[in-house]
Amino acid sequence: LVDSFRILAKQTNKHNKRKVYELVIYDLLAGDSLSESFAKQKKAFFITGLIAMLIGISILGIFGWKRISCEIEKQRLLKECVVFEIPQLDIKAPVMDGTEHEVLSRAAGHFPGTGAVGSGNYCIAGHNSTIYAEIFNEMKNIEIGMKMYLINNDDKRTKFTYKVTENFIVEPTETWILDDFGDNRITIVTCTDDGKQRQIVVGKLTEE
Repeated sequence: LVDSFRILAKQTNKHNKRKVYELVIYDLLAGDSLSESFAKQKKAFFITGLIAMLIGISILGIFGWKRISCEIEKQRLLKECVVFEIPQLDIKAPVMDGTEHEVLSRAAGHFPGTGAVGSGNYCIAGHNSTIYAEIFNEMKNIEIGMKMYLINNDDKRTKFTYKVTENFIVEPTETWILDDFGDNRITIVTCTDDGKQRQIVVGKLTEE
């Protein structure tokens, strides 16, 4: 830039030299201003990116801690409560009394007034959801003949084996599935994927 200025100065008459000087000085100042503006933009982008990264790490940390705390709670309940299990579907869930939201957000829930473990029609409900407890997400893959287990929370942790005999869909208003049918069975109630209906899985107690 300085060399260009010298050449222009030699080739320009005295009358126009002042204008040339003014233009060169303006270009120099404008260049400094642009450099300063670019530096400010670069700094702003860096700060914005840093903030976004910190927010992302915080969100991941919150979700990670939530999953860890849920798993710790699940392991505690598995030691204290009745346990329902379908090994072929990798389902293993504690069963608590009641079917209110507080229960179903943590475990499967036993319908009050239905059978006991190993006796009558023992009915349980659980979420098929990625928002709430993901207890029965794999239930859609159930097959007739699969084995299901209930492990009682007595001192011996008595284990009862059930074999799947029925798998069907009902409307949410159909409560006859909770009735006593005169045999020993387990009835699982969960939502269909769209949440509009209920999937029902029935297993009969075996002698195993």
